[in-house]
Amino acid sequence: MKIAHHTIDPGAPPFVIAEMSGNHNQSLDKALEIVEAAAKAGAQALKLQTYTADTMTLDISEGEFFIKDEQSPWEGKSLYDLYTLAHTPWEWHAPIMERAQELGMVCFSTPFDRSAVDFLEDLGVPAYKVASFEIVDLPLIRYIAEQGKPIILSTGMATLAEIDEAVRIIREAGNNQIALLKCTSAYPAPPEEMNLRTIPHLAAAFGAPVGLSDHTLGIATSVAAVALGACIIEKHFTLSRADPGPDSAFSLEPHEFKAMVDAVRETEKALGTVCYEVSEHEKASRVFRRSLFAVKDIEEGEEFTEENVRSIRPGYGLPPKYLPVVIGRRAAKRIERGTPIDWDLII
Repeated sequence: MKIAHHTIDPGAPPFVIAEMSGNHNQSLDKALEIVEAAAKAGAQALKLQTYTADTMTLDISEGEFFIKDEQSPWEGKSLYDLYTLAHTPWEWHAPIMERAQELGMVCFSTPFDRSAVDFLEDLGVPAYKVASFEIVDLPLIRYIAEQGKPIILSTGMATLAEIDEAVRIIREAGNNQIALLKCTSAYPAPPEEMNLRTIPHLAAAFGAPVGLSDHTLGIATSVAAVALGACIIEKHFTLSRADPGPDSAFSLEPHEFKAMVDAVRETEKALGTVCYEVSEHEKASRVFRRSLFAVKDIEEGEEFTEENVRSIRPGYGLPPKYLPVVIGRRAAKRIERGTPIDWDLII
């Protein structure tokens, strides 16, 4: 799969996405600051969310529409008020996308209804993200797939059957440009609930590249995901967690995001390929292996014993595996202590 000029594949560098979400706190200036900070921190893509409170829910402040979960960062708000606070005004999308492009980043979004898809199509987005909560909205997923753009499908809370349904809908629409994101939809997500070993299983089950949408605190989980084959890392980004943004509490600050990118890139290099060849830097170290040396002066014709020949460092003599062959044979000439044993010294 390709998004703009980025290849999304196990053999390619992981694609790192900074999720702005609502961390702009309804300030376009702050949104543009986030774009610039994300680019400096090494993000290859900036992701937005495209909705309004009215396209997400109803303006009701009680019952099922009111958040009463003490573990939630949004406890005490109605869904309508939360989405009013967190949404990115649609008129901001163009300047945000333009600034991201100027800084060398790809910019795309998560649409939450058909009108958002139509709006993003007019802006010419290069890809779409489907949020975990929308994975069950198969008519919306089909409509997104019909646009023919690459789709990143987040799988938080989804069963294997639900993921299969969504992937089938996309492929039935004639769209095979799919990547999946392992995700735990908790904010923040505890590391013990991340189950990163699901990443290679998802890749094998659906024949698609798989990444991680990471809501944990810190960077360790994202780095571990890359070691398990993650092709995409998506992390929420904020200028400061001290800002009262709706997602600030589980977002990375610029210096943390940069540290994550650096660690991801180092991990990517370290993974390499399946290889049993001696590396260039290892070649110089081979001389420090063990080998057979005379550890006492040995006279011509004297028998080699475990007292006068040993396996020691460095590695200029015969390999230690030949010690049983050498013991009991005799010296072809006088050998001084510290001489590496070679075949021409043995009779």
